[in-house]
Amino acid sequence: MNLKAIFFWSRVAFSFLTQSGRATMALSIMVVTAVSALIFLSAMAVGVNDAMLRNTVELFSGHIVGYDLPDTIGPEDLAVKGVKGVLKRVFLPGVLSHDDLGQSLMICGIMPDREQIFTALKKRIIAGNYPQNNRAEILISQLLAEALNAQTGTQLTFKPKFPSEVFRLTVSGIYQTHIENLDRGIAFMPLDSIGGKNGPWSTAVFLNTGVSPEKVIDVYQQKWPGRYRFESWSTLMPDLSQLIDLEYLSMGIVILLVFGVVAIGIACSFIIFIIKNMREYGIMKAMGVTDGEMFFVIVMKVVFMNAIASSIGLLLGCLITYVVSTAGGIDLTAFTSHNQYFSVSGVIYPRLTEFSLLGPPVTAFLFSLVAAVWPATLLSRKKTADILRMI
Repeated sequence: MNLKAIFFWSRVAFSFLTQSGRATMALSIMVVTAVSALIFLSAMAVGVNDAMLRNTVELFSGHIVGYDLPDTIGPEDLAVKGVKGVLKRVFLPGVLSHDDLGQSLMICGIMPDREQIFTALKKRIIAGNYPQNNRAEILISQLLAEALNAQTGTQLTFKPKFPSEVFRLTVSGIYQTHIENLDRGIAFMPLDSIGGKNGPWSTAVFLNTGVSPEKVIDVYQQKWPGRYRFESWSTLMPDLSQLIDLEYLSMGIVILLVFGVVAIGIACSFIIFIIKNMREYGIMKAMGVTDGEMFFVIVMKVVFMNAIASSIGLLLGCLITYVVSTAGGIDLTAFTSHNQYFSVSGVIYPRLTEFSLLGPPVTAFLFSLVAAVWPATLLSRKKTADILRMI
């Protein structure tokens, strides 16, 4: 068919849709509902992944961890595009003791003011306060407090593994995260209280939402080729990475299943439409309309209906997502209170991405083309004489 014929038969297909207004509306509502609901559910899936990542990396570790950085590099050198914050930390292995009780652990020297801005550990303090600058204070976990028979105000002794001064520290606060590595093997004290704080240091880099850690690491490697080691959260926490991938896979399967059912419904409905309007199709064939043109008319009817319905569903899904996300999200704390990936907050904020925004309408459109094949093939293969006998 030439362009003029395509335009003409497209108008004919659209006219068929408008003449069957109520039936078209019923099918459109089915597509609109499916698209809008799945856009919102996909945005919720992205929001759940964001929440797991936020609760995990923003609790302490950051999106990127850098190791053994020299004094010649400062936090400001790591603050490239997409970076929200850079924290300087110094780790000292040793033994923390109280009276005759002792525990091997890692002391993390921190800058308390900046830590409280970018990490959520302060939300997990169950007694006392964050350690303060210029004070010989320490923040320990509930497990360590029980093991050392300590509480806020208790005087502890920390003896580093490597030759250094012995620290006399006062417990400023006690935290509990329900994450084994944090609760059992690490405690925090102000960086300015650690001798030799100008030596090699580690960093926790926090990124803006949606920024790829791998791209930021590539920027670092371009600035310092092969000299320093940086690792993303996905490398450090492969279990969380797999869980997020599984979430996307599950949502993709749901989208395919839903639109598979919708496509079958569309195909069956258009078979009914064809039988109902067999008179018109018989007259068109008798007038010399080719099988290819008849096939094109049916396909365009389905395409027009789905395009309009998917567009409405897209707008409706975006609106629902916007309203829910700006209204404070959905609080699932009651269902996540014992989940380590929701240790800080169980609030989910739906977020639209390419996956959540385009996945449902594109899938609906592709499935609609498949749904159009059956009724279009049925009609195009019927002989004109057979159709006229049915009238």
